Amino acid sequence: MGKRKVTILDTAVKAVAEASFFIEGKGLPETAKKFVDDAFAFFEKLSDDRIVHRPCKYSPWQKLTYRCVSFRKKYAVAYLERKSEIIICEFAVAKLLV
Repeated sequence: MGKRKVTILDTAVKAVAEASFFIEGKGLPETAKKFVDDAFAFFEKLSDDRIVHRPCKYSPWQKLTYRCVSFRKKYAVAYLERKSEIIICEFAVAKLLV
């Protein structure tokens, strides 16, 4: 199993933080912390070079040649795939991507 470097752009970090703040605002600080930990662990799993995800269906992301994968069935993670690196570009609520 080959591992690629994982780079996470500020836009994705900010989106994860916003989702975490929303969860924390509902009175669930431990759940919010676990959400962040799980999201970044998930990003790390994308480094496996044996796995290839589908191109994004969301038009603006499709034009940027992003690949997409679901996180917890509610979120979409968009990334650029390179031979030696995965660049996490976007993290968004999937139902908002129309």
